[in-house]
Amino acid sequence: MTVAARRVVSLVPSLTEAVAASDPGLLVGATDWCSHPPGLAVARVGGTKNPDVPAVVALRPDLVLANEEENRAPDLDALRAAGVPVLVTEVRSLPAAFAELTRVLVDGCGLARPAWLAEAEAAWRVVRPRRPGVTAVIPVWRRPWMVLGRDTFAGDVLAALGVRNAYAGHAERYPRVDIGELTAPGRADLVVLPDEPYAFGPDDGPEAFPGLPVALVGGRHLTWYGPSLAEAPAALAAALEPAGLRRSRP
Repeated sequence: MTVAARRVVSLVPSLTEAVAASDPGLLVGATDWCSHPPGLAVARVGGTKNPDVPAVVALRPDLVLANEEENRAPDLDALRAAGVPVLVTEVRSLPAAFAELTRVLVDGCGLARPAWLAEAEAAWRVVRPRRPGVTAVIPVWRRPWMVLGRDTFAGDVLAALGVRNAYAGHAERYPRVDIGELTAPGRADLVVLPDEPYAFGPDDGPEAFPGLPVALVGGRHLTWYGPSLAEAPAALAAALEPAGLRRSRP
């Protein structure tokens, strides 16, 4: 971007939090799913998959922040056709998250690189995953069951903590897998259940994996790329340890 944006609409919860933590005065709009920071007082423009394009345009943004996975190309094309600049991020690894956050905040919004971003990088730089790690299945939906496959940000986050994704070599990024296959003997040592996008919880998810340790983790720590990255290593490790991170294959 050649001109720093002064009115920003974010269609990505992670990026909403990142901008708000850096310069909250820039945000004029966000999605209904943008829950952080709590109490954010900006116009709401619908969901990530179904934003109200006319409402976004009416806010006269200098920049709309989007993500190639979370937002639909037709919506972004409609915004561009209306003359609205759109910055689309692609985040499939921790290094990509840090690079894209810099692009959004520094290049897109014209801000100095925020201190929280350096703190987040430092938090991950000192992570020393246990070796050998455990192998896990990581469902992100049920009815039907869907799991993390290849080339995902959440998968890279877990890999940095020593958790191998049983479906990292799958041809699809979010394959549908029958529960019988997920629970087959030898498939995994551990099940990791985040509370988003599907709201897995103590009474919804673990019962499907009898005999396997289950780690219930915060989706914001596993899937968001923003200020939560600074606390994510400790928070995720705390959730994984009791469930079996110490149980490793030879």
